[in-house]
Amino acid sequence: MVGYGLLVIRLIVGLSFAGHGTQKLFGWFGGYGIKGTGGWLESIGIKPGALMALVAGLAELIGGLLFAAGLWLPLAAALIVITMLVAIITVHGKNGYWVTMNGIEYPLILIAVVIGVALIGPGAYAIHLA
Repeated sequence: MVGYGLLVIRLIVGLSFAGHGTQKLFGWFGGYGIKGTGGWLESIGIKPGALMALVAGLAELIGGLLFAAGLWLPLAAALIVITMLVAIITVHGKNGYWVTMNGIEYPLILIAVVIGVALIGPGAYAIHLA
C-alpha cells in the first residue's frame, strides 16, 4: 500500500507542477506564456523576465514530470524546491505564513512533501532505469 500512496502523491504533486510549467511556457491551462509571465516577473523586480519565465517554466515542467515518474528523484525534488524557495523569497515571504494572506504556507507544504518523498524514495510504482 505504501507504493500506491507514494504514487498518488507523486502523480498529483508532480503533474500539478508540470501543469504550472506549461502555463508559464505555453500559456496552457489559463497561463500567460513566457511573454506574460516574463512581464509579471519584471514587475516584481525579477529581470530579465522572459528568461526567468523560461527557467521557472522548465524547472516546473521537468521537475514535475520527473517527480511524477519517480525518476531521478533528487534532481526532481531540487528543481521543485528551488522554484518554491524563489516563490517564497520573491512573493510570499512578505505576507506572513497563512495562504489566506498569500503567505508561505502552501509553498512550504509543497517543499515538505517533495523533500519527504525524496527521502523516502519513489516507491514500487516508479520508473527505474538500470
